[in-house]
Amino acid sequence: MIPIDLKQETIMSQIQRLISSINTEHTLFIQTHNFPDHDAVASAFALKQFFLNFHIKSNLVYEGEIQRDSLKNMIKSLKIDIRDSKEYELSADDKIIIVDGCKHNKNVTDLIGDEIAVIDHHNVDSPDDVPFCDIRSDYGACSSIIYSYYEESGIEIPHTVATALMIGINMDTALLTRDVSAHDVSAYSNLYSLADMRMVNTILRNYIQVKDLKFYKDAINNLKIRKNFAFCYFQDGCNQNLLGILGDFVLSLKEVDFVVLCAENKRKINFSVRNENADWNAAAFIERVLEGIGFGGGHTDMAGGIITNLSLFNENKIYDSFISQLGI
Repeated sequence: MIPIDLKQETIMSQIQRLISSINTEHTLFIQTHNFPDHDAVASAFALKQFFLNFHIKSNLVYEGEIQRDSLKNMIKSLKIDIRDSKEYELSADDKIIIVDGCKHNKNVTDLIGDEIAVIDHHNVDSPDDVPFCDIRSDYGACSSIIYSYYEESGIEIPHTVATALMIGINMDTALLTRDVSAHDVSAYSNLYSLADMRMVNTILRNYIQVKDLKFYKDAINNLKIRKNFAFCYFQDGCNQNLLGILGDFVLSLKEVDFVVLCAENKRKINFSVRNENADWNAAAFIERVLEGIGFGGGHTDMAGGIITNLSLFNENKIYDSFISQLGI
């Protein structure tokens, strides 16, 4: 199959080609990146509902776990049926669409089945072995891409879908303050009157718990700050999603422009990077720092990484390597 060249086709013709390529005799799965966040789940849910307009059924799956209670509340409130992939018996004939992630990325498990599409907003290369790739790295949220499918096709957006997409956009762009584009702002504006904004605001406001305060204390007590760079290693662990929240918290310091937080989780080291210096690129820096010992990537403003071999992690070397990359 020849990959679709998105530059040569309108959005609607791309969508129509994707829809026509789906054989309803095969089971379709929509897969998020591992340990999904609000944007990933919202995108998968909205895409599933979009396909129902064309009599295409699908199942939502992920690897890892749903970690944040605010995301669990969103899933419960909107009755989103998303499950660990282990709950299904996938076969080689099954079809898979990956959203908010990309095939061959380390944060997307290669499930049994045939990947027919990738829809993502991260700075990644289109995989040659996937026929449909809609990768828009200039978008702040994958939810905005899925919104464009509804807009271009003229399909009415259900109340629950609009609510999910609003949460996804707000979470991934930090309330339209991080890596946001005109596309995200347009989607936000058009979704505002369609969504349950009371639910959206409740989810956005209640994203940490009392038990999380310990990690804020650990961050404050153990934070290393050199000029406008802040670094902290949580040796007792801290889940991936909370690392991101803590990264935003540290970045709110007036003196800090670049934040790197890392933690040991299940014999692996997870990284979360936040940046607001226009001259720096978070994704490029973490990719270079972890070269040969792990993997990293993401956006200019927000990135992540992982070291799967714990023996390769050295806190001081990682710290010094980031200082070298930043030139401070």
